[in-house]
Amino acid sequence: MMLMTEKQILPEEMRDQLRDAAAGAYASFEGWIRNHNDGLPVVRLEYEAYSPLCVTEGDKIIAEARSRWKILHARCVHRSGSLEIGECAVWVGVSSAHRDEAFHACRYIIDQVKLRLPIWKKEHYANGDSGWVNCERCASHGEHQGHEHGLRPQDATAGR
Repeated sequence: MMLMTEKQILPEEMRDQLRDAAAGAYASFEGWIRNHNDGLPVVRLEYEAYSPLCVTEGDKIIAEARSRWKILHARCVHRSGSLEIGECAVWVGVSSAHRDEAFHACRYIIDQVKLRLPIWKKEHYANGDSGWVNCERCASHGEHQGHEHGLRPQDATAGR
């Protein structure tokens, strides 16, 4: 199950939703907001997302993980809105009978979420500047890491 939220992510609560008597393993990933990027001090981030597509595509990613590995439960939660340093921006959790499946499925889910979901990150720097960064789809196609090439979050929803 994929969830987009503007609320704080509480990993302990999310983990408890994956408990199952048949599970012998649990693997998770937490992505936190750090205070730097590319040598610049970061003071906060903003995430913009097209949530309906994020949920639909996120659920497809989780279904793909289920078809590849024998997992019992899997969830992913991604934040949107303004986040402070240290906050959890994304969480993925997987439970399964064995650790190998849980590790592989968890890694697959976070990697695909970062690649396929329409989520944009804007960093705010200590010097007052800001910029859109880490467009995974752009990087995978050999384009510039930033969004100077014209793609902005608002462009993704135009005409929908």
